[in-house]
This record gives sequence, structure tokens and C-alpha cells, in this order.
Amino acid sequence: MSLSVRLPANPKEDRPRGPRRPSAALVGGGLGALLAVVAVVHLGLGSSGVGIGDILAYLVGDGTQHTEDVLLGSRLPRTVTGLVVGLAVGVSGVLVQGATRNPLAAPDTLGVNAGAYLAVVFVAYTGLDLGPVPSGAAAFVGGLLAIGVVYLLSSGGVLTPGRVLLGGATVALAATAGAEFLQMLDVEKTRGLFFWGNGTLMQAELDKPLITGAVVLVIACAAPLLARPLDLLALGDETAQAMGVRVERIRPAAFLLAVLLSATAVSLAGPIGFVGLIAPVIVRQLGVRKHVLLMPLAGLLACAVLLGADAAGQVVVPPSAVYASELPVGVVTALIGGPVFMLLARKVSTGDADTGAAVAVAGKRRTPTYALAFGGGLIALGVAMALSLRVGDVSVSWSQLGAALTGSANEVTEAVVDYRIPRILVAALAGACLAVAGAAVQSVVRNPLAEPGLVGVTGGASLGAVTVIVAVPSAPAIALPAAAGVGGVLMLLLVVLIARGSGAGRTGLDPTRVVLVGIGAAATSMSLVNIMVVSSQMNIAASLSWLAGSTYARDYTALGWLVVPAVVAFVLVLAARPMNMLALGEELPRALGLELSRARLLVLGAGAVLAAGTAAAVGAVGFVGLVAPHLARRLVGGNSGRMIPMAAVLGAVLVVASDAIGRTLLAPTEIPVGIVTALVGAPYLVWLLRRTRGAGGI
Repeated sequence: MSLSVRLPANPKEDRPRGPRRPSAALVGGGLGALLAVVAVVHLGLGSSGVGIGDILAYLVGDGTQHTEDVLLGSRLPRTVTGLVVGLAVGVSGVLVQGATRNPLAAPDTLGVNAGAYLAVVFVAYTGLDLGPVPSGAAAFVGGLLAIGVVYLLSSGGVLTPGRVLLGGATVALAATAGAEFLQMLDVEKTRGLFFWGNGTLMQAELDKPLITGAVVLVIACAAPLLARPLDLLALGDETAQAMGVRVERIRPAAFLLAVLLSATAVSLAGPIGFVGLIAPVIVRQLGVRKHVLLMPLAGLLACAVLLGADAAGQVVVPPSAVYASELPVGVVTALIGGPVFMLLARKVSTGDADTGAAVAVAGKRRTPTYALAFGGGLIALGVAMALSLRVGDVSVSWSQLGAALTGSANEVTEAVVDYRIPRILVAALAGACLAVAGAAVQSVVRNPLAEPGLVGVTGGASLGAVTVIVAVPSAPAIALPAAAGVGGVLMLLLVVLIARGSGAGRTGLDPTRVVLVGIGAAATSMSLVNIMVVSSQMNIAASLSWLAGSTYARDYTALGWLVVPAVVAFVLVLAARPMNMLALGEELPRALGLELSRARLLVLGAGAVLAAGTAAAVGAVGFVGLVAPHLARRLVGGNSGRMIPMAAVLGAVLVVASDAIGRTLLAPTEIPVGIVTALVGAPYLVWLLRRTRGAGGI
């Protein structure tokens, strides 16, 4: 059997005709003109009353001293910072996407920005003043460690885009949780860290942007040395190697330069996401493919996008003397980039559509009997609740606790115990509901990584709740959980709708695509939440505590909010049989008489109600819906009738224990329970991904 290919006699005539793309020179000229216009507009924005006309008058030698002071003291440093950071993230995005051949890859989606951010926060927490260049070195070390962990998570087995991106998301969540933990150690700095942690171009002087810009320019000039190897790498590793490319050297070199650029940008302006992702994608859509042109053009576009986003933020929330009114530019870029990420995730090939599970659940192993496991879980919950009653900023001895429970303790002990009991009950019920929510979502998308926070439910719930707080501050108490429930359900439905994608033969849910789209949805919803928090001048410290998940000062009213989620959790236990059938794929459940679409919709809706209702009561507590169901499966198997109650007990134990740790570790300062669960859950997710790297999953 022979295979022949007929070449056209006249290739120009037979070549498919499509829309003519502009030349690289035209694209470059257009982007340069766009950047010039945006930069001028950006220079004219601010709270000092100096407009574009004043700036132009100064440039032609007819300005005032006030204009000069404003321009050199704040406007120019801010614009130069945008140019430096834009160039850095644009070129780094090209390098990462070229090295991975993945349009969803960028320093922020691979955890580099979060690792660099954690390193800079750690240096600041220790009180070291390293200056711009040494701070960039610390950020570089953090970013390098982050991408190293991503490599360890994604190496082995089949290296698919979904595996790499989930590894990056895991590292980003872990590093962000660590940074938030360090921030909570100093409550007085929370306000400033909120702005810098979301990315800001504000600078007090010009020296730091100029020094950092010189470093970025040197690194960016070295990047084109990798242009031709990256062009060949786009053809595949084998083809590139056959054409003389040392893939084992080129890819690490590209990552190294990308980490250097992104770490330098983080040290200057904080972590700014999605700009390094969307700029290369747009330039490629304009017809520029060669990396030697793609790098500078993506840098130009990234500068324009970043300055435009900062300008838009200043228009939406006009700057004033009150620092809290400033809208961080990273919030605006997340609002732009989140939807773009979702649309790209809809089209990317994850390699998991046929396997039906992004992470393989542990195989057959010797497990305890259900009664023994469930009973042990209840005992652990009782012990955790008893210990939680004792510890905190005021310690209670066992004898005092016994006296308080029997009504014979002194007034102080009685008050402490009475204050802690409803809080602990809220933590236990919230943990149980979050665990069941995770089990419900995972059963539909058949992915043990489909935790409610990772698929956008928690973000949607937060968006709904904060909308009520901001728009209708006098709304009745029931409006908060109701809005959170609606927001969570709608966000999950949107994620599933987008994740289904389009194309011939795509009828089911790709489990990894659901998580990737959910990550974009979560980023979008949380950016909207941050915009409302800043624009309405809400108490940022209190808002951050709620968004991080907190049981602080919860009373029996919060228990009332959890009644509906608790009832839904009980209904899911009764619906164990159809939930078990969802794990069988597409055809077999239909053959057994299950209306698959309706069952999926009902179970997903139940999971969203559980997660959203819980978020209304205790805020955004993450990872419980991932860790508890996975541990439950390992203990009692995958039968939903047994796994869901076991997961509920484990989730309750996790949140109660995390709440006790958060109250005790830095007493009297409290660490929000969501940060503690993230510090526990993120390493567990790292272990889970690494343990299953060769299973042919992600």
C-alpha cells in the first residue's frame, strides 16, 4: 500500500483563499500608534486636575510648575511602570506559549507570578529592604521554584495541555494561600497589600521603574535568540530535533527567560494576570507567527492593554486622596482575561475527553468496614469540636469546659463557651455541605479535581452575595444566601455550557476542560467582586476576611442559612443510585433508563446550591470539596450512598480543625478558615497530581 500526495501545478491558484491578513509591518505600525495614543491618555488621568492639554502644553515648553511636579512625581513613573511591566509580561507570554505549544500557558497560569508574589511577600514580611534589583532576584527564585513544581507535577505519563495547566493552577493556589497567610500576620498592612497583591502601577518615583526597565530590556533583547528554535518547536519535538534543535536545552532556556521577565514585573507592580496570555494570542490572530516578530509585537500590545486597563480602572473608580478608592490594574486585566481564558479553554485539546477522568481514583485496596470508618469519623469530629471549644485567645481547661456545659462555670467561661458553640456548629455544618457539594460536582464531570471553587461556583456565589451587599444594603438577611445561591448556580451552568464547546462528536463533558473553564470563570467573578468592593469603599480588611472564608462571630443565625444546603445534602444521599450511574459514562446510564441530561442538571444544581449557600454563611472556603470526597473514596469506596456521608463527616472535621488552628496559631489575631484549608488542601492537591502523573490522566 502506497501513500501519494498530489502537488498542485500552480500552488498559488490551488491554495485555499482566506481573509488576507495584514503584514507584520502594518501590524507593528498599528500597535505602535495604539500604544502612543493610550500612553498619552494614561498620562492625562489622575486626581490632581492636570489633563492631557496641560501635559501637551508642558511638552512644548508652555507648562506650569504644578504640571511638571505632577508629571514627574506620579504620572510618568506610573506610565513607565506600565510600559516596563507590559513588555515583560508580553515577551514572557510568548516564550511560555512557544515552549509549551499551548495558547493557555502564561506565567500567571503556570504559577510563576504567584510564586514570585509569595517570595516578595515573604521578604517584605521579614522586614528586609532589598531594593528593586535584589527584590527582583527574590521574585525570580520564587517563580523558578513554582515552575519547577509545575514541571514535577506534569512530568511523567502523557504530557497534555490540561495536565500542565492544572499543575499551574495548583501551584498558584498554594502560593497565593501562603502569601495571604503572611499578609494576615500583619493586619495593619492588609489595605496596602490588597492593592499591591492585585497588581498596581502606582509608583512614588521614577528611579525604580527605570532600573527595572533596564533589566527587562536586557532580558527582552536576549529572547529573540530563541526565536528560530521556538519556530521549529511549534512543529513538534520530534520534528524540531530532526532539524537540529536541542529541545532539552531550548525549552528550559525559554522558561528561564520567561521567569526572569515575569519575576521582575512582579517585583515592580505585583502579580498582574492574563496580559501575558492574551497579547500573544491576539498578535497570532493578526497573522504574525514567527517568534522574532511575535515577541516585540506582543510586548507592544501588552503595554497598550496594561495601560488601557489602568486607564479604564481610573475612569471607573476615579483616583482621589483616599487610597482605598484606587482600583488595582490586575483586577481589570482579570476581568478582561478571564473570559478570554474561558473561550480558549473551550477549544484546547486536553487529552481527557475519552478517558472520562482527569485524575484516576486509587484502585482496589484494603479498606475498613463502612461502620468502622464512619464511626471513626464521628469520633474524630467530636474530638475536634471539643478541642475547638477549649482553644483560642482565651484557653478553657477541661474542668472549666465541663462546668460550662453543665451550667456551673463562672461568667467569663460561660461567655467564651457560649460564643464558641454556634461558631463551631457553623464550621461543622459548612464543612459537611462543602464536602457534599464537591462530591456532587465531581460525580457529574467525573473529575476528582472539580472542587466547587475550581469550577467557579464559589466565585459566582461571592459575586451574588457582594452584589446584594453593595446594591441593596438594606435588604433582609435572607437575601444574602438567596443571591449567593443564584450566583453559584448560574456560574456553574455557564461553565458547563462553555465547557461543552462545539464541534463534531463533542457531546459529553471533558472533565479537565470543565475545570479549566471554571478557573477562568472564578477569575472573572472575583475581579467583579473586587471592583465592587473598591468602588463602593467597603471595608477592605473585612471584605478580604469574608472572601478568604471566615467563621468569625458566626452565631445561630448563620446556622439558619445552612438549613437549605443541609436538606439538599440529605436529598443527594437518597439519590445515590443515579449519582453512581453518572460515573458510568454516556451510553450505559441511558441504556439503564436514566435521563442523563436531567440527572446531571439536578445534581449540578444541588452542588451549586450547597456550595453557594455555604459561601453565603462562611465566605469562600476552598479545597474542602476536593480533599474530603477523595479521602472518603479511599476509605469507603465510590458508592455515593456511603461516600457522601463519609465525606460530610470528614469535611466537618477539616473545617472545625482549621477554624481552631486559625483562632489559636496567632491569637488574638485570627487567620480566616479558608486560608488554613487552602494551606492544607493545596499540598494535598499537589500530592494527588504527582501521585497520578503516570495514570494517563490529566
